[in-house]
Amino acid sequence: MKAYEFPAQVTQDGQLKLPEAALAQFAGEQAVRVIVLVQEPTDDTQAWSNLTATQFLDGYSPEDAIYDAL
Repeated sequence: MKAYEFPAQVTQDGQLKLPEAALAQFAGEQAVRVIVLVQEPTDDTQAWSNLTATQFLDGYSPEDAIYDAL
């Protein structure tokens, strides 16, 4: 299996628009597998939420699991 990487756009009607140069790489009708990677938001709120969750869970130790059953 070969992998191709190229930028693409999703149109207003939800279609995935591939660049013509990328389409030229594919020979006729063939089955393909598609993996879509989407850029995550980089606003400060999301970053702070991730940092808070990470730091909170870093303070959790296996010995604390005894309190989960209460």
